[in-house]
Amino acid sequence: MAPSAKLFAALLFVSFLSKENSQCFLSNITIRQSMTGFQIHGMTEWNTTVSNNCLCSQSEVKLDCRGFQTTKSIDPLILAITDTECLVNNGLPIFNSTPITFTYAQNPQFNFKPISSQIACS
Repeated sequence: MAPSAKLFAALLFVSFLSKENSQCFLSNITIRQSMTGFQIHGMTEWNTTVSNNCLCSQSEVKLDCRGFQTTKSIDPLILAITDTECLVNNGLPIFNSTPITFTYAQNPQFNFKPISSQIACS
């Protein structure tokens, strides 16, 4: 009986640790940008990658887009732009292994900031 109790306690402990390690936050959404080397209508073109650095998926990822004015069109399924917010990936989940990438053209580089997301841990 004692080995069963020890096994149960060990499994409970591992389960607790895995839940602690899978907690996600909005801060797990990171944005990296780099110049492509091209100009679009006289504006610098930027390659932008939105990544989720957590094991849990994050959907309905919204960025603060106040002041964002690109001279290059962006597929709205990748980045849907409203007056103040941008919805990433049509609201679909962003997984740890699948970043979302798009390019835009603006001077200077725009400072995208995540403002909300829906976190789903299984």
